[in-house]
Amino acid sequence: MSLTIKELCVDLQKIRILKNINLEIRTGEFISLLGASGCGKTTLLKSIAGLLETQEGDIRIDDTSITNLAPEKRGTVIVFQDLRLFPHMTVEQNISFSMDLKKIPKKDKQARVGELLKVVQLEGFEKRKIQEMSGGQRQRVALARALAADPKILLLDEPFSSLDENLRCEMADLVRKLHHEMELTVVMVTHDKEEAMKVSDRIALMKAGEVLQYDKPERIFYHPESRAVADYMGQTNYILGKVENGRFVSRAVSFETQKAEGEYELMVRPSAITLTVDETERMYQIEEVMFEGETAEILLKYADGKLTVWLLHRDWMKLGVKTGELVGIKIDERQGILFQK
Repeated sequence: MSLTIKELCVDLQKIRILKNINLEIRTGEFISLLGASGCGKTTLLKSIAGLLETQEGDIRIDDTSITNLAPEKRGTVIVFQDLRLFPHMTVEQNISFSMDLKKIPKKDKQARVGELLKVVQLEGFEKRKIQEMSGGQRQRVALARALAADPKILLLDEPFSSLDENLRCEMADLVRKLHHEMELTVVMVTHDKEEAMKVSDRIALMKAGEVLQYDKPERIFYHPESRAVADYMGQTNYILGKVENGRFVSRAVSFETQKAEGEYELMVRPSAITLTVDETERMYQIEEVMFEGETAEILLKYADGKLTVWLLHRDWMKLGVKTGELVGIKIDERQGILFQK
């Protein structure tokens, strides 16, 4: 099922939280709503689910408006961060809750529960009490309960935030697998950019109730449309320079561009910079080196400021230089983005 959000505005306690949100989500897409706490992503998710009143705009599933429908009639199911499982019920009873409301025959219900437990890799856990299960197992039960309702759109509100790193990765892999196998349309809220890039077909990066950029993970990382997007998606360097006569010129790098003349900042990721020991290019002093296992993070100081560089540790060792010495740099300008000052 496709999901369309047009000019959506939402107020909470007379304060506008969502401001003219527009999103087109295709059938079978996995979309992440990404951003810092308070940016409006959970408000947007709850608005899609019908748990919050909207002031302006429209929400449509397959071109049919659901804006004025009650939550239970929308065909959306939401998995909350706190899971909201029934602690007094067994795993089977939790999963079959939505089927009980629909009065599905017991035999069919049991068969469906068995299928879903297999899907979430919890076969044989039917009679287990919720309080007897680990955090990761409870996540799987919550997911199975959501799938039991046969949702048109599956909504996930930071579902893995309470898990440790290994379990987060495991659950993200499971959800992505189910998304493919069951051809689900999924909208997930997260503040973890690595998680969003790993599982998403597209990412809507939000700030202050607005969508800053809606794009594929690789484009939102390598081709940010603003400094706010660039900074959120990872560590950055900014190099001051000017565009003159069709070239960007700075102390560190120069290249042709079609940008209008004026002052610019070149955004470059630390991984797009390499070091050289060429005697004619040594203008950057090594201020600090941080060992990070397979990689090294090198902080450089130069006349216009500082730069951060990431190298494979073995490549760093091959250079044979130490803290305090001078090096040169080479920048892959293809990975740089110019922002006008």
